[in-house]
Amino acid sequence: MNAQTPGAGTAPAAPAAPAPVAVALDAPDLGTAVALAEAVGPHVSTLKVGLELYLREGAEAVRAVREAGGREVFLDLKLHDIPNTVAGGARSVASLEPAYLTVHALGGTAMIRAAAEAAPRTKIVAVTVLTSMAEEDLGAIGLAGPSIDAVRRLAALSVAAGARAIVCSPREVAAVRAEVGAGIDLITPGVRPAGAALGDQTRVATPEQALADGADLLVVGRPITAAADPGRAAAEIAAALRR
Repeated sequence: MNAQTPGAGTAPAAPAAPAPVAVALDAPDLGTAVALAEAVGPHVSTLKVGLELYLREGAEAVRAVREAGGREVFLDLKLHDIPNTVAGGARSVASLEPAYLTVHALGGTAMIRAAAEAAPRTKIVAVTVLTSMAEEDLGAIGLAGPSIDAVRRLAALSVAAGARAIVCSPREVAAVRAEVGAGIDLITPGVRPAGAALGDQTRVATPEQALADGADLLVVGRPITAAADPGRAAAEIAAALRR
């Protein structure tokens, strides 16, 4: 009788695929951002470098975070200026090869097109209406609402101008998907696990609901980065999305 080797014939379990989450590394310094990237990298698909970190650390922030976390980098600068200036800004970061670069959709067709042409290997992401804005805020700045209509208009304009991804709140993602169709990445900030503090977000949903409605990438910041154990918080959100 042949002895059975423990574990023989059993393939090792494949590592779980990273969840479609971009962790917002809004850290006070590069060391903290790198530590966060190392902790959450095994569980998520994307690491987001925002304005605060990029203005403090520059290109090194993108390189260090990518190396530490081993994931794609989402460069969230929300460029908004005349087309020539935005083209120059996009061109200046194109060599860093971020997977995503944000611009404000309110900059208009020519500005979005200029960014797309200046960084052809990066997905230009058009930010529609900030998730911190409520309905009354739109009226105060003269933007015709309700927010879902404003977001749909800006999304359609942006895609026509060459944007390959759209940022909208979880509450608008189904309507935007119907507006722009397949092939455009829909990115949703304002994602909060059930029971989490809202912070300065107003138009929110749970990660599970945002994905069910058609989001491709969820932006999560403080529920992960402010947790006592960011790696565990990221793992728990990833596990919930897999279920």
